[in-house]
Amino acid sequence: MSRTMTTVALPRPISPHRSSSGIVTLSSPIAIETINNPQIPSAAAAPVPNKHIPICPTGPVPVREPNTPPPSPGREDVRRRSSLLYPPEKFERLEAGPLSIYKINPNDVAASLDYLSRQPLPDPSLVFPWFHGLHPNNHIQQTFFSTRSKAVRQIPNCLRGITTVKADGDLAFARLKGAIAPNEFMQPGSDGEFIEVDPREGFSVRNFQIQAAKTAITSDIIVYGEDAGLVRKLGWEIASAQAKWRRKHESIPKYNTFICISPFSDFEKKHGSIVSVDSEGRLTGAVVDFFHQERVEMYTMTKATEISCNVWMGPTPEPGGEEEHRYDVLVECSDLGRLNPAALQAIAESSNYEERHPYLDFPSSGSILPPTWSHAEADGILDTCKWLWHLSHGTVPTRSDTDVDGDSNMSDASSATEVEMVRPRKILIHCADGYTESTMLGIAYFSYSTGRPVPQAWLDLHTKMRRNFFAYPTDVNLLTSIAPRLLHESPVCADKSLLEITNLVKNEPKWLASLDGSFPSRILDYMYLGNLGHANNPDLLRAMGIGQILSVGETAMWRDGDLEAWGTDNVLVVEKVQDNGIDPLTKEFEKCLEFIDRGRRNGTATLVHCRVGVSRSATICIAEVMRTMNLSFPRAYCFVRARRLNVIIQPHLRFAYELLKWEELLQSRRHQRSDNSTRGIRRELEWGEIAREIALMNRPYAR
Repeated sequence: MSRTMTTVALPRPISPHRSSSGIVTLSSPIAIETINNPQIPSAAAAPVPNKHIPICPTGPVPVREPNTPPPSPGREDVRRRSSLLYPPEKFERLEAGPLSIYKINPNDVAASLDYLSRQPLPDPSLVFPWFHGLHPNNHIQQTFFSTRSKAVRQIPNCLRGITTVKADGDLAFARLKGAIAPNEFMQPGSDGEFIEVDPREGFSVRNFQIQAAKTAITSDIIVYGEDAGLVRKLGWEIASAQAKWRRKHESIPKYNTFICISPFSDFEKKHGSIVSVDSEGRLTGAVVDFFHQERVEMYTMTKATEISCNVWMGPTPEPGGEEEHRYDVLVECSDLGRLNPAALQAIAESSNYEERHPYLDFPSSGSILPPTWSHAEADGILDTCKWLWHLSHGTVPTRSDTDVDGDSNMSDASSATEVEMVRPRKILIHCADGYTESTMLGIAYFSYSTGRPVPQAWLDLHTKMRRNFFAYPTDVNLLTSIAPRLLHESPVCADKSLLEITNLVKNEPKWLASLDGSFPSRILDYMYLGNLGHANNPDLLRAMGIGQILSVGETAMWRDGDLEAWGTDNVLVVEKVQDNGIDPLTKEFEKCLEFIDRGRRNGTATLVHCRVGVSRSATICIAEVMRTMNLSFPRAYCFVRARRLNVIIQPHLRFAYELLKWEELLQSRRHQRSDNSTRGIRRELEWGEIAREIALMNRPYAR
């Protein structure tokens, strides 16, 4: 089962242009995509371009059973969770033969959901590996867990959740917190059968897409809607499915079905805190929405900043919006972009140019591939930088820098006399996500406009200009190839001789040879998230101001003497934690976060890494963001996900569940003045909804 992993950026499909207007506002209409209805378009669900999901290795099969099993859960976790819906005697009961359903009003719906959010979740050891999905015919999954764990595989008796179901299945409007559609857990066309959601084949510890259905069968279910007939019909079908499930699994608790046929306006007027999407199809903001939250974090991270005189980098602004009107020229980098420096030249040389917001384009990072790039492409990049400089500085050459054959004049740029233009132009270099496609042009222009060698420009753009970006290996090759010309033709280097420029370019830092294009991802100023390749490049880490390394389940392989030079106290290795859905990580949180905080106190940053930098290390980073920023798990997850740039973080199911338990612990610590350990605990979202949203977010990138 062991596999070797690399983190090479995958080929990127050409995606249609999506401006930052895809970041929905709380008052804009949306169409929410459901798990079983992928054809429904959704502005909120538009994928961030160029991201991909790496596969995480599970580690080798252990020679023997682990000798450090998870600690036994306390008595609180062993007993079943309490609920305002159980026992259901206080609710009006309807009977049809052996079946019963109960009527419920909006007040009790809201109260029961609030009460549930304040109840501790069962210990992870009580619900895993059952949550992973253990279909009896899936021998791969069954064998994997039986080899590695003796944990219980039956349906856990400790679960009692609440699942809200919108009877008509349309979640694009009038959606309550956590509501799902009937076809997400009920077999269509039956008189009442649950879907068998456990995968029949294959292996995965990231079956997020089945969690809403698995939670539903261990929950009391509330069906709501304004069509009384439809609500009652679905209520009886669910009650029938619950009865059949209970006959099949005699040891499980009894779960009940409730129906609510009150107007949705009653929820909007009196219980807005549980309304996710209003009756007009607008996000209310009362319930955290993963798609919206990720885009808020993405926009915050990539907000346009000035990297050089009158030149900004940022996300594509909304057409016609206030952001767009801040700039005179907008250069969009995309997969369909082309080299067209003549368009910039025309703007610079035309004294009567009236168009205030011309949209120009440029090739995406990674799209000019070695070894096929031509001199014409190199000339196009250099000429683009040249005319961006003239536009941003309000200058224009008095004569053309091309000869009669149309070739670039390689003479020193200082030989051209320049005159002041009427007004310098403000320029935005932009792309859909604010960092990916624009990276190559951003680094090239930053080197050209500052006179920094490409490696230094690469580093300073991140550390000094505070821009997060993701480059491809091809960008490294391309930019290092044209590095001498970038400096030779830079106005900043006009007083430097060719020998001086050659020496600048020749003195490459040691870390450049091992650079695959990507830096570790800056999650917080003092915490970076990366992979094993980053950990194996100590020269890069030093250059970035990273003085500590936290290795989660993996160990960096350094040259002799490197560790001593680094300082053994500045390295912490968490051993025997594989990405297998079994090994717990919660017990390592305190040690890891104290190590990270030690670095912060000492004025240095910490690299947190595992093999790929998406699961074990991402879990630690999320835990730290939750702790230090006082964020819930859903919000911290989106915070880290946005900042991991082109790689999708993938903490597996158990790690995600442990983080939800970590949220409980953090909240209870903030209320230690109370003897009641549950005081102050309140989850924003429940487990089934969190997993469902993660599955929907990841589906556009799954292969």
